[in-house]
Amino acid sequence: MKELKLLLESLKAQSFFKPQELCVIGCSTSEIIGEKIGTVGSMDVAQEIFTELKEIEQQTGVSFVFQGCEHINRAITIEKSHFNPLTMEQVDVVPDVHAGGSLATYAYQHMEDPIVVEHIKVHKGIDIGQTLIGMHLHHVAVPVRTDVKQIGQAVVTIATSRPKKIGGERAKYN
Repeated sequence: MKELKLLLESLKAQSFFKPQELCVIGCSTSEIIGEKIGTVGSMDVAQEIFTELKEIEQQTGVSFVFQGCEHINRAITIEKSHFNPLTMEQVDVVPDVHAGGSLATYAYQHMEDPIVVEHIKVHKGIDIGQTLIGMHLHHVAVPVRTDVKQIGQAVVTIATSRPKKIGGERAKYN
């Protein structure tokens, strides 16, 4: 998938991916192939995306987590090693192509020790096909621009986050 490779290489060149950091991926394989979100998920497309993301993980040390679709309340598939019981709640669901989405399903099937959590807060995310990953990003989200605007037919939105600026007129910031 040419556009995905270009996008990931561009983000890697910007030092977007950091070791030990989690990055949420929301993806509609239906949108990538030009169909309406949630209608015709593709495990073949999911496999291509997952394979590319695993390569970036190996190169950069980032870890990807995968948002499911609205039918599982956009829950997140993660490696159990990333589970933090102080900030996450594990839920009992297994992503499926028609209730979770193809990429979350493929990830669940190919991770070493997958679990699903209801909510997560991460610093970065890539949204392929307008899957609404914002609920899993730290407050305040900051858009990241690249030359790649679409993967297949799906719109791509990338975000990082920054700490909130609090205080009044006398506050100082880094």
